[in-house]
Amino acid sequence: MALQMTGEVQIAAEITQVWAALNDKDVLGHCIPGCREIDWVSEDVLSAVVVAKLGPVRATFSGKVTISDREEPVRYRISGEGNGGIAGAAQGGALVHLSASDGGTLLRYEVEARVAGKIAQLGQRLIEGTAKTNADEFFTKFAALMQPAALPA
Repeated sequence: MALQMTGEVQIAAEITQVWAALNDKDVLGHCIPGCREIDWVSEDVLSAVVVAKLGPVRATFSGKVTISDREEPVRYRISGEGNGGIAGAAQGGALVHLSASDGGTLLRYEVEARVAGKIAQLGQRLIEGTAKTNADEFFTKFAALMQPAALPA
């Protein structure tokens, strides 16, 4: 089952600060819903463990995240794949665009995701709702973290 989403969020920080945060494993780990572990494996690859709940199914996904197509500080592609055991598997990615806007940064994203296995049997509406909730949670946490009062000096 495949799904696509797009969205944007205004962030009250300079584009270079937003770029740096999007490439910081600790920031990503804090913002990714259910993230239990995240660490750099190489310059462009992170390993991650995420606990996800989709309706009645709760699964721990282990996988990797790859960052590619970097055009600092305006865009990159983040792609991931994870295996949740008997719950199934997930693959996906996002193209992230940054632009200076209204004294801060406008972050736009285009997401594509695919799920297979038991989680794919839950139905498109439930999966889309969960994916939207997770994306909203990520960007809400990210935007809050980027507020001037939250940034380290």
